[in-house]
Amino acid sequence: MKYSSIPVAQSVVLLCLEKGINHIVISPGSRNAPLTIGFTHHPEMKTYSVVDERSAAFFALGIAQQIQKPVALVCSSGSAVLNYYPAISEAFYSDIPLVVISADRPIERIDIGDGQTIRQRNVFENHILYSANLYSEYVPDSTLTDPKLIQKQREATKHNQQEINKALNEALSGQGPVHINVPFYEPLYNTTEEKLVNPIIVEEPVKSMELTEAYLQPFVKKWNSAKRKLVIVGVLQPNTIEQQFLDTLGDDPSVLVFTETTSNLHHPNFFTRIDNIIGSLDDNGFKNLQPELLVTIGGMIISKKIKAFLREYQPDQHWHIDPKKAYDTFFCLNKHFKVPVNYFWNQFLPQTSTVSSDYQKEWLAVRTQRDLKHQEYIQDMGWCDFKAFDRILSRLRSGSQLQLGNSSTVRYVQLFDIDKTLKVFCNRGTSGIDGSTSTAVGAAVGSAMPTTLITGDLSFFYDSNALWNAHLPKDFKIIVVNNSGGGIFRILPGDKTSQAFETYFETVHNLDASHLCKMYGLAYFSAENEGELAEAQVAFYAENDRPCLLEIKTPRIENDQVLLGYFKYLR
Repeated sequence: MKYSSIPVAQSVVLLCLEKGINHIVISPGSRNAPLTIGFTHHPEMKTYSVVDERSAAFFALGIAQQIQKPVALVCSSGSAVLNYYPAISEAFYSDIPLVVISADRPIERIDIGDGQTIRQRNVFENHILYSANLYSEYVPDSTLTDPKLIQKQREATKHNQQEINKALNEALSGQGPVHINVPFYEPLYNTTEEKLVNPIIVEEPVKSMELTEAYLQPFVKKWNSAKRKLVIVGVLQPNTIEQQFLDTLGDDPSVLVFTETTSNLHHPNFFTRIDNIIGSLDDNGFKNLQPELLVTIGGMIISKKIKAFLREYQPDQHWHIDPKKAYDTFFCLNKHFKVPVNYFWNQFLPQTSTVSSDYQKEWLAVRTQRDLKHQEYIQDMGWCDFKAFDRILSRLRSGSQLQLGNSSTVRYVQLFDIDKTLKVFCNRGTSGIDGSTSTAVGAAVGSAMPTTLITGDLSFFYDSNALWNAHLPKDFKIIVVNNSGGGIFRILPGDKTSQAFETYFETVHNLDASHLCKMYGLAYFSAENEGELAEAQVAFYAENDRPCLLEIKTPRIENDQVLLGYFKYLR
């Protein structure tokens, strides 16, 4: 087998393999040649070539999101490294493991005027779990006889292997991004058939956990005395929580469970559309909904309305269950149970008892009323974003994966009760629009499931390099809702009539996606009204010989008034 002749490159490759990290996304470059040679020539590595480093990082994030283990990124030195940062920050806040491996110049070459050279050590320090800064290693040379140099080389090798172990173990145990910065001396392209290193293997630390009955008693007492308990679930992987625990919570008359589209949880008594419930409440309604005890699970919460509500009408107690971290989103966090959620409910629920309460019954009645109003409003509305989303979501492929763009896209989808067989994902760690398409492509590759991405026009055009990718599956579908600008800004406060608003906030444009589809070989479909959309959807879902895109054009001006009118109508 062919190896790089540089020992540290071999150490990186072999330790990645030892830790089960065998999906590698590589962007072209020269300084990273030793790593590229090592990964691409190893038969157990699955390698992908993606030119644009920003897109490559989100592509890797999408794969890691699906396989739920680290994916490695490999790039050259200089500004190439910095293009990874948006995806790294997303991975950091979404608890997705990425191993960023950047090639570098030797330390004595930094800041002397060499090309493609920046200060790469600890460059991601604010959004990284661990930064491993490796030492340069010389290519083995039989003429190297100086004992001091030989000892220095040995120490460098040991240091490097320890640091690589630490980084990879942290990615595995901490479920987040790590950075390994590898400086290389030239020559970079030499290879050998000889395995030059036998890396030290440092095992991942085992974390123990225990919630005893005595420890939980004070919390069980609070739970059993509360007649209004609210459980809110943020972003979760599908099938995270065992159904027996969901059934217990869903059947408890004193418990409301609020979920979001990205929660991937289902029960007949759960409230899947938070904003439909609270978006039209007055002060009395908020007081009736105000919980005594709030329990949160999962990652980021999308709904701004639930955040505003609970910051104003705070519970007596707020507990968060997560083995890694807890955010004080509502400024009233009392307790972080730092354990896996299934372990918590398994230890906790058998000790609880059901209390008499009308809390769930009253709000289920409200939910029924809101659902009727929702259908009435849609039936009477004209062509707009809201109507388009209603039609889009009614025709998605059952049992498939749904990837959502950020901004208005994910917020519109939150207003609908979608097919419960869908597995739903969105980059909610930092909520940026910059990598939605690249992530969706990576997720489609990582899951091997039929995948549909729904995205807005700005998000799609911003990340169009995601299509510059030889790995798009043939059944990959993209739906672009094109309202000729950043429509979400029309919903936010501010003057909507000025030229400055249209230019610098809404960013009005006349672009369409047809030319990009032609360039990248995607089948293209379009619709500008409800009838055209129904016809286009038939052809769109029938095309499975190549990736395809459906562009839905909606009016630019009316959407904000329709959406604001929706909550008035519910009220």
